[in-house]
Amino acid sequence: MRRGGVILYPTDTIWGIGCDATNAEAVHRVYQLKQREDSKALICLVDSESRLQRYVRNVPDVAWDLMELATTPVTVIFDNVSGVAENLVADDGSIAMRITREPFSKELCYRFQKPIVSTSANISGEPAAQNFRDISPTLLEAVDYVCWSRRQEHKPHKASSIIKINANGEFKIIRQ
Repeated sequence: MRRGGVILYPTDTIWGIGCDATNAEAVHRVYQLKQREDSKALICLVDSESRLQRYVRNVPDVAWDLMELATTPVTVIFDNVSGVAENLVADDGSIAMRITREPFSKELCYRFQKPIVSTSANISGEPAAQNFRDISPTLLEAVDYVCWSRRQEHKPHKASSIIKINANGEFKIIRQ
């Protein structure tokens, strides 16, 4: 990923396509692999509260409460982001980020020391890959690396909830 590579990896939700969220070329490649318009935003994972604060200015208090109290993974769409690839930021200047607590993806984010793109491991319009066995051969061949962790797992997984929180603390549920 440090050289712009794209990976497939298990997350705290479903399997994801990942890359360095600060590298515009790598982000563009993810959009190409997914056959997705770059006007549709992608989610990023970080390993900690402090890492989130490096990229999101003024995290609203309600966001901290929500992330702390959530019993399932919650992705928050924040305003006022900086330091990530421009083609990752939505037209309104927002970005979707989630602090992962799952051991593998948390360690991956920690070791990488930057946000990692985390979009579902599928071609746009196809079902998301809940497990490794659900990933299309086309994607498996197109990425630079496929992580070994949790390949044998066969259990249901669900994408995260997504909540948009404005700088003033108002929020809207985008996906439950």
